[in-house]
Amino acid sequence: MERRGDYGYDAPYALLMFAGLGAASLVAAIAAWWTDRGPAAALAVYAVFFLANAASFLYTTRRGKFRVWEEILDQLQLAGGERVLDMGCGRGAVLTAAARRLTTGRATGIDLWSRRDQSGNSRDTTARNATAEGVADRVEIETGDMRALPFPDATFGVVVSSLAIHNIRSNDDRARAVAEAWRVLKPGGRLAIADIRASAHYARTLRALGATGVARRRLGWRFWYGNPFAGTSLVTASKR
Repeated sequence: MERRGDYGYDAPYALLMFAGLGAASLVAAIAAWWTDRGPAAALAVYAVFFLANAASFLYTTRRGKFRVWEEILDQLQLAGGERVLDMGCGRGAVLTAAARRLTTGRATGIDLWSRRDQSGNSRDTTARNATAEGVADRVEIETGDMRALPFPDATFGVVVSSLAIHNIRSNDDRARAVAEAWRVLKPGGRLAIADIRASAHYARTLRALGATGVARRRLGWRFWYGNPFAGTSLVTASKR
């Protein structure tokens, strides 16, 4: 589906690092070629590695993740009347995609608006994206911490999160965020968390909380942030 909003770049410092190292290695390889072809070949390998990582990262942040999340949301089979929470919504890529599937329901996004984790991240930007996508009437945006969600128990029928919980530094605090997602989920509700690390910890936490149908799977090359070692996994679960 065509996106009308502007969703920036995930972890822009990492993309710039890959691109910068690739470009520097390429320039050094070309310069070394005329004097010593041994180092030039090694530098060329580094250039290919870093530039390939930059290309993968750029594809994921600008296109791949959107396509994968469309598939994830399709699999959730939203009926249209649900209340959906997006934890760490950023500029609203998943939030607005979920809202497009709602009729009488509403999608709520919550974030602390770190610009280190996503370029130009702000509440106002997310609101503009909701308007651009034509879903502002179905979207609510809050400022808050995932570890202490400002919502009553059993508020939402679906909770999603994309590349957000790993930004919390400790596993204990990550588990607290997952427990908060579980707390605000209604009985019969569903949860889907996509993240590049700690997903096994999320799955263990959910099982300990009594979740059913806990599953974890890799999301493939379209959700790599440079290479398979920075690939994204999806954790899904349901609440009785």
